[in-house]
Amino acid sequence: MSQVTPTQIPIPIPFRQPKDIECWGHRGASAHLPENTLASFRAAIKEGCDGIESDVHATSDGVILMFHDPTLDRTTTGKGLIKNQPWKGVIEHVRTTKEPIQPIPLFEELIALLMEPENRHVTLNIDCKMQNDPEKLFPEMSRIISKYPNHSTLLSPRLILGLWHPLFIPPSMKYLPNCTRYHIGFSLPIIREYFWDHCSGFSLAFSALMNSTGQAFLNECREKGKEVTVWTVNHELEMKTAIGWGVKAVLTDRVGRFVELKNEIIDDPSKLNITGLSKLTFPWSSWRYYTLAHVITRSLVGMYLKAHGQMYITPIHNPSDDNDNDEQIDSFTPSTGGSANSTIRRMSESLSISPEFLLQKNPE
Repeated sequence: MSQVTPTQIPIPIPFRQPKDIECWGHRGASAHLPENTLASFRAAIKEGCDGIESDVHATSDGVILMFHDPTLDRTTTGKGLIKNQPWKGVIEHVRTTKEPIQPIPLFEELIALLMEPENRHVTLNIDCKMQNDPEKLFPEMSRIISKYPNHSTLLSPRLILGLWHPLFIPPSMKYLPNCTRYHIGFSLPIIREYFWDHCSGFSLAFSALMNSTGQAFLNECREKGKEVTVWTVNHELEMKTAIGWGVKAVLTDRVGRFVELKNEIIDDPSKLNITGLSKLTFPWSSWRYYTLAHVITRSLVGMYLKAHGQMYITPIHNPSDDNDNDEQIDSFTPSTGGSANSTIRRMSESLSISPEFLLQKNPE
């Protein structure tokens, strides 16, 4: 039997007080600036965020963009799939339709922003979209990160890889071992089956925690040393609720308002309370909070994930593990892909959607 080292023993995470809960700008300060642009990122930092959440897609010539949708259509003057078009001569000329008009930023430009001396406290939560090939995406990200001296201590610890699909786990460990891994999602069963042993945290839709099952999961994560963040929290009552949960971070488009509210609560803890009629009606105020919505969403998300690849983790071989299998990645039986999955995959690659759209009025 191998000896259990201290690193294998889960270290419980204390319940965070309001002052310790971080604000992460969702696509920057996207409530009032074009999402996923350098202007939005800089504004979020200026407004007091502790971290930035953004998304990555790779172009046909291998350039990594900070962009949410698989297509350019929804937010820019461009058209079509990003992965089918080059940066050079094409996407480099695309601009946002929302003012102030901005170019699409590159991953290396955002990393440069984070490495400016005044921004070295900022975390970057990178949503690794499933339309990417992780065997191409992660090596290029690693190349960019490794250009910086002392990147393993000054940069990588601030980078969180947000993984939707289990097929992204082995490549992320192979190419970006110094970066933190979180699963992004809605489904607690999927977390337990595929991500629990391989991620140090989970970025969950706010609604997934709005029942007793979600709260029990949150408590278990805290006991087992797993971080939890919630998205996308823009309503003030949801902000108060998320702060009251004691999570690591809250992702919001409204960075300025969240920081303001958090400071108000620090100064006067009674402002955390939801009072009056809202105290009774808030838990029932959105269809997203209902158990039936959770069941339907989990089912649809499961179909979406399977459409992007078989739901299993391919083991990676590390010679140092030959005599100790404690750290071995489990292998799961592949599920069978059918015509329905193929249809969903084609839809997901041609439309401006991702799993978050299931819970939002606008694409998340």
